[in-house]
Amino acid sequence: MTTGNGAGVTVAGAGALGLCIALQLARAGRRVTVCDPAPVGDNASGVAAGMLAPVFETLLDPQGDDELTFLRMARDLWPAFAATPIDRFGAVYRGERADAVRAQLDALGVDWRDTADGPLTPEDWRLDAGATMTRLYVLNEQAGVRFETRAATGDDAGLTVLATGAGGAGLAPELACLTPIKGHILRLAGGPSEGPVLRGDGVYLCPDPAGALLGATMETGVDDRRVDPGQVDGLRARGERLYPGLGALRARADVGVRAGTPDGLPMVGWSARPGTLLAVGARRNGWLLAPLVARTIAAYVAGDDPGPYAARLDPRRFDNESETP
Repeated sequence: MTTGNGAGVTVAGAGALGLCIALQLARAGRRVTVCDPAPVGDNASGVAAGMLAPVFETLLDPQGDDELTFLRMARDLWPAFAATPIDRFGAVYRGERADAVRAQLDALGVDWRDTADGPLTPEDWRLDAGATMTRLYVLNEQAGVRFETRAATGDDAGLTVLATGAGGAGLAPELACLTPIKGHILRLAGGPSEGPVLRGDGVYLCPDPAGALLGATMETGVDDRRVDPGQVDGLRARGERLYPGLGALRARADVGVRAGTPDGLPMVGWSARPGTLLAVGARRNGWLLAPLVARTIAAYVAGDDPGPYAARLDPRRFDNESETP
């Protein structure tokens, strides 16, 4: 399905995926409206640490063959996409499995070196999620995108792109495949201000001049945004083991709810619902994948080749698990 260049597109959701999709479509000459009932940044993307981490995502949470190439492709789109500052200090593993991680890095053929903290790869980057969301809003407004503070109904004229994260229930049958994943992240009053991201087992620490970020918990099947003191205490304990002294720092806990698919990869492509495209289920890789997802959606809208990973991301791969319309 394709539409003429004058056809309007409604993007439901103003997280990383929605904002990047809107910008890509507007740059291609589409009339775009973004609908989201929440304030700016009040979503999982606004809570996130902004990881652009193809290597450690592949190492610590593998999702299938050729994953590293796919995630690298996504990361490499960022510098030209939004001209946002990117931290390229890399990421280092600190923990008991350092020898195993070294062997995995060698097996993947990635660039890495040993440091006093452990094996470090410069291939993993990070951006400031809050600052980048602000930057994307500005770029969208400059490109003529309209923003409306409301929930999408799926009945807007023209095409609809659902980038609703863990929300949007009932707007497309494929959304029944999604599982909510609640996550806590701690914003510390202090900690390291710059340097590589420290990665451990079930924990990471992102240096930041405004206060280091400690993350992240993952509670599959939980969709509330209440702070859970037990989860916070567990995250603090893991952080103390990763970087002694963090336990004494004041911290603010933020909570976001992401969405995951059965195979861990997002659904990007046409829905069974007419006139509807999906860009959901990126789990914790929303920021990493956003420009690639935006490019794929724009290709579908234009009737162009959506790229080499389109079949892997096609929502129809879950046809036997979603409700029929």
